[in-house]
Amino acid sequence: MKTKRSIVQVLPALNQGGVERGTIEIAEALQKVGIRNYVVSSGGKMVEELKRIGVEHITLPVKTKNPFKMWLNSYRLAKIFKEKEVGLVHVRSRAPAWSVKWACRRMRIPFVATFHGLYGMKPESLKKPYNRVMTQGKLVIAVSSFIHQHLMKEYNIADQHIRLIPRGADINKFDMGKVTKAQLEDFVKEYGIPTDKPIITLAGRLSRIKGHSVVLDAIKQMKNQNVTVLFVGGNPKGDYEQELKEKIAGLPKETTLKMFAVSGDKMPLVYALTDIYVQPTLVPESFGRSIAEAQAMGRIVIAANHGGACELIVNGRTGFLTPVGDSQKMAAMLDTVLALSDEEKNEIGQKATESVRTNFSIQKMCDRTVAVYKEILGNELDYK
Repeated sequence: MKTKRSIVQVLPALNQGGVERGTIEIAEALQKVGIRNYVVSSGGKMVEELKRIGVEHITLPVKTKNPFKMWLNSYRLAKIFKEKEVGLVHVRSRAPAWSVKWACRRMRIPFVATFHGLYGMKPESLKKPYNRVMTQGKLVIAVSSFIHQHLMKEYNIADQHIRLIPRGADINKFDMGKVTKAQLEDFVKEYGIPTDKPIITLAGRLSRIKGHSVVLDAIKQMKNQNVTVLFVGGNPKGDYEQELKEKIAGLPKETTLKMFAVSGDKMPLVYALTDIYVQPTLVPESFGRSIAEAQAMGRIVIAANHGGACELIVNGRTGFLTPVGDSQKMAAMLDTVLALSDEEKNEIGQKATESVRTNFSIQKMCDRTVAVYKEILGNELDYK
């Protein structure tokens, strides 16, 4: 009789982010269907969420990029895999993937890796071999068709070695029906947000690649400049801070700008207040979870026409796509959307919500991931 095996997920740390959130979601999904599972990371504030759902966290310094420490971690991981009777490892980042690869080879157990983004490719002589570890497991999971194609083109990975599992939005959390008037009133008061004019929102860390400058330049070119702009994600730093300050100082007097950070549990309130959600990234994103979240709440999204955004948005039907970095086209699209009738806006919002619920929910992401585990381990999975 074969030994029943558990699943372990390995990632650098459990602080805020899409990779971390996805790890928690999979751990919870496994817990719900009774599959014994663990998470290994160097720790972080989201460890408390694992405790809440009853999944054991094992602290190990796997975020290190020091080759000697990575090799040492492989021995530590092998010991954990033996003690926990691990049958399959799911790794989500390159540095720990090397430790996982060595440990799995030692223990003769398979691993899978999720390719979460476009990892740096330069210098190609160093970066590409370093990245390639993510493709050397039993299977590799691509978070979008965009990443799927990238794997085949750049790493010559055969299609049958890839499993396409798009990321998802929590349709139970991002649901307009669960946002109350009182919650919105309190939120508006707390952050001093004017609600007497259309609200345009961009959420994400304040870095140049996110395209905040494109939005600010677009506002200056709009016909309707009487809008509120929300940059949700904290304050910019370094040279980019000065660049944004100069652009903000040049905004039309009718335009209001609010810049602040909120905890993840308040993001439904941000989307609920939003008329148009924008994602004008200057580099392609692998998926675009915030797009899916905004769509789940019926918001109209305008995004740069590249990367995973093209899979989430059917142009003119479930949102709108504009040329990358083109503030003039962004301005024209913002004016076009603001001029739509309420009926037209509602129709696009409803189609966007239906698309996310049908194709890009967390439940579908979890179901497909568990199916990969079952594909590899079959009846060896340990159900509690």
